[in-house]
Amino acid sequence: MSKVFIPKEIHAGETRVAGTPETAARLIKAGLEILVESGAGAGSYIDDDAYVAAGAKIVGSAAEGYGEADIVFKVQAPEPRPDGGHELDLMKKGAVVVAFFVPQADLDTVKRMVEAGVTFLSMNLVPRISRAQSMDALSSQANIAGYKAVLLAAAALPKYFPLLMTAAGTVKPAKVVIMGAGVAGLQAIATAKRLGAQVWATDVRLAVKEQVESLGARFIDVPGMEDLEDEKGYAKEATPEFLERQRQIVGDHVAESDVVITTAQIPGRKAPLLIPSALVDRMKAGAVIVDLAAEQGGNCEDTRAGETVEKNGVQIIGPVNVPASMPVHASDLYARNVANLVLPMIKEGEIHVDFDDEVIAGACVTHDGDIKHGPTAKLLSGEGATS
Repeated sequence: MSKVFIPKEIHAGETRVAGTPETAARLIKAGLEILVESGAGAGSYIDDDAYVAAGAKIVGSAAEGYGEADIVFKVQAPEPRPDGGHELDLMKKGAVVVAFFVPQADLDTVKRMVEAGVTFLSMNLVPRISRAQSMDALSSQANIAGYKAVLLAAAALPKYFPLLMTAAGTVKPAKVVIMGAGVAGLQAIATAKRLGAQVWATDVRLAVKEQVESLGARFIDVPGMEDLEDEKGYAKEATPEFLERQRQIVGDHVAESDVVITTAQIPGRKAPLLIPSALVDRMKAGAVIVDLAAEQGGNCEDTRAGETVEKNGVQIIGPVNVPASMPVHASDLYARNVANLVLPMIKEGEIHVDFDDEVIAGACVTHDGDIKHGPTAKLLSGEGATS
C-alpha cells in the first residue's frame, strides 16, 4: 500500500493545502494510506480532526511524513527549510512528488530533484487536452485569480462599477478593459459584468473573441491579428510588431478606462509588456490597474510585485499568489486536480508511473535521476556546455 503525504506548506504567504478531507477519502478508497502533517490545512480552515474523520493519519512533523511517503502532494515546489536544509532532503528516493513548478525558471531545484531521485510531476506542465481538464490546476487557480482581481479593482476604484439611477442623478458605469482572455481574463470579464461595468477585452488568440462576446463584453480587434495559440491551448509569444500594433489600438481604450486588468502570461517566460509607462501617463487620475502577471515581471512597466504603486493618480496593484487569498475554494479545487492526476496511476493500492500516458509524460520533470522535461534538459545541457 502506497503512502501519500500532505505537508504543511512552508512558502511565505501560502495558505493552500494540496489535499482536503474530501480528496483524502477518495484516495483511501483507492487503497492508499494518507498521512497529513499536523496543521497542514489550517490556512484553509481545515482542522486535523476533519482529516482524521476522513480516514487519514496525522503526523507531527514534515520529516516523519516525508520519511514514509511514496507520494507527496504539495502546492509549492520543494524549497529550502528554515533550518537550512531542503524539503527534498527529507524525501525518499523514488518518491513521486506533485506540485506547481516551472522547471525552466529554477534549474538549481531541478538538479536537486535529480540528486534526490524523485519523480516530479509539475501541475504547470499538465497538457491542456480534453482528458486532462479535471487535472488542469492552472485553470482552476486562474479562475480564482480573475475573480479576485475584479474585487481588488472595485475596492480600490473611487467610484461605482454599475450604472445607477438615483434621486441625485445618473451615475455612469465604469469602463473596464481586460487584457488577456484566458481563464483568468474570462472570469474577470464575467465578474466585472456581474458588478455592472461596461467591459472591453483583448487577446492575441482569435478563438476567444466569441467567448468574450458571449459574456457580454466587447472584443477589441487588432488588424493583422494572428491566432497565437499552441497545440496545448496556451498563448504563444506574440511578435514585437503585433504587440506594438496592439499597444497602439488597445492603448486608446486603456487611456479612457477606469479599470484595467492584465492577465497575459506565457509559461516559463517573462510576461509580455502590454502597458508601458507612457500609457499609464495617459490614463486618468483615479484609474486602477490590477496586474495578475506581477510575479512574472508584470504586463505593466510600472508594476511592482506585491506592492501597490501610484503614478499620476493611477493605482497599479501587483498582487502575488492571488489564489492563496481565497484558500478555501483554491484548496478544494487544487486538491481535486491533484487527486485526478494521481488516481489513474493507482493499481491495487500502489502507484505505477506510466510514461505511455501523454498526461504523465507531459507533466514529468524528473524520474529516476534523469530529466524528462525536454526544454529543461536542453537548458541544463547548454549550461554545462558554457560552464
